Amino acid sequence: MSYENILVETNQGVGVITLNRPRVHNALSVALISEVGQAVDAFEQDESIGCILIRGSEKVFAAGADISEMASQEYVDLYKNDFPYLTGDGWEVMERRRKPMIAAVSGMALGGGCELAMACDFILASETARFGQPEIKLATMPGAGGTQRLTRALGKAKAMELCLTGRMLDAEEAERAGLVSRILPVTELFAEAMNTAASIAAQSRPVTLMIREAVDQAFETTLSAGLRFERRAFQSSFAFEDRKEGMQAFVEKRKPKFKHR
Repeated sequence: MSYENILVETNQGVGVITLNRPRVHNALSVALISEVGQAVDAFEQDESIGCILIRGSEKVFAAGADISEMASQEYVDLYKNDFPYLTGDGWEVMERRRKPMIAAVSGMALGGGCELAMACDFILASETARFGQPEIKLATMPGAGGTQRLTRALGKAKAMELCLTGRMLDAEEAERAGLVSRILPVTELFAEAMNTAASIAAQSRPVTLMIREAVDQAFETTLSAGLRFERRAFQSSFAFEDRKEGMQAFVEKRKPKFKHR
């Protein structure tokens, strides 16, 4: 497929999506989000892809929503049409995807950009990364998961402060608070994000799907129900050919050759 707002490539079993609207700091338009959804959906269907990586440029991940596109909208239009910036096919595809997805964030990830990064399974950030939900300064509020995912990642107090003030988190504070997995030098971020994604893609695909689902269960259910889910998933992994190969390779002190079965 051809895209106007993103760049797409594959490498080492990784599907890479690069946000590409540099003149507007990668502002998230309806068209951009739709293209991201199309690319994610294509990678979901591609059996050669085991992990998805979303990145911006070294200067900016995404500065937020495309306000010029939103400014003229009225409530009745948003309600009747379920404005696709918030609920369109791009966001829906990301919600229902099963493959692991990493965000590599350098520079600003604000508003919708922060929400897009949080929609991924984890975030690798450069030392210049900045995160925030500044919608209150425009007399509106986050609408694509900001109040929900930020609260789950940071806790109520810090999420409430950020959403009510629009204050930004730098990379160090974001890592301390648990929003970011790791901080890397700007010059190393994309290479290390690619290495991390390739490492995940090289593992048994059924197991990566199972682990991702199990971790997500921790946010959706009680501890006892989550433990039961984890136990059943662990037991079911013994039906995989890859599990047999992985353990046999360990015993024989060699690298496993997974068939993703």
